[in-house]
Amino acid sequence: MTLRSLFCAVALTLFAWTPGGAEAETIRLRDLAGQDVVLQAPAKRVLLGEGRFIHALALLERNNPVALVAGWMGEFKRLDPAGYAQYVARFPETEQIPVVGASSAETFSVESALALRPDLVVLGAEGGHAPSKGSDVVEQFARAGVPVLFIDFRAHPLKNTAPSLRLLGQAIGREKQAEEFLAWQQERIDRIARTLETAKPAAPTILMEMRAGGGRECCGSPGNGNLGDFIDFVGGTNIGKAVIPGPLGPLNLEYVLQQDPAVYVATGGTSAKDDTAPSVGAGVTPEKAMAGLRGTTARPGIRDLTAVKEGRAHALWHNFYNSPYNILALEALARWVHPELFADVDPAATLAEMNRRFLAVPLEGTYWTSLK
Repeated sequence: MTLRSLFCAVALTLFAWTPGGAEAETIRLRDLAGQDVVLQAPAKRVLLGEGRFIHALALLERNNPVALVAGWMGEFKRLDPAGYAQYVARFPETEQIPVVGASSAETFSVESALALRPDLVVLGAEGGHAPSKGSDVVEQFARAGVPVLFIDFRAHPLKNTAPSLRLLGQAIGREKQAEEFLAWQQERIDRIARTLETAKPAAPTILMEMRAGGGRECCGSPGNGNLGDFIDFVGGTNIGKAVIPGPLGPLNLEYVLQQDPAVYVATGGTSAKDDTAPSVGAGVTPEKAMAGLRGTTARPGIRDLTAVKEGRAHALWHNFYNSPYNILALEALARWVHPELFADVDPAATLAEMNRRFLAVPLEGTYWTSLK
């Protein structure tokens, strides 16, 4: 070995053992609950407080997002079985991920979670299907030395989707992937904002019936937050906002008929037993989606709305309410609320580009439809 080679080898060894070299791996974050989160290295064993947070990992880790998951809640399989099946088809090991709870905070087992030796726990900052900030569970993780990261796609999606993806990207060492997607998404958000700022259109009234039909009473609706933020952003007037103080709540049919909204949007999923509820999501054909929307809008009361009679009725995948893919819902709503202004906005093209450029598990199915 030459003197130069020996010097380089010694220098590299010293760097690896110096405090500065170790410090370079430390990741320091401020999450959406306002807490400081410290990781000594990018997380490799992530516990998902909501199984559907896998959709965010699928944006950031295209090779195999499932390999990062040490355990998760079981609501993904229960509430979106068709979407879950797409992950199983692409990554069969999905079925082997340990489940630490069913679909509510009360079923979450911190003992089972700790037994999986996670190096990061990801929870929803504003409620959801697992414990949230202030919970004793969070304190138990802290005492065990396991960092907890709070993110949010549910309560305030327009405000929190970007910082949530950025935080998660930093936590798993995928900052570049997060920034690439967020820049792409922001271009589309800005295009909608610029168009509305220039045109200053009137704001038509909208009823969004969450998880519509299927024997459920009318009408679950967004209020202040959740998909209601999207209605505000695309230049509509959400009839639920005036009477629902939180992100989600009920409206009675009498109020809905009195308001007679100009646009009707029903949300649904893939578990509808018949055509009395919307069928939208993974694996759904356009024909099935249309049949479900027709059945949903044929219900007493709903069929009497001017929006339904004049064909301004639509169906949207319910899981957009808690998803980093919500740019698709935003573009669909923009077209439905102001069809003339946004005739050049094509959410189907956006979906195809997102599948091609960013997603480890593409969204394949029908995620929205319209009577016309």
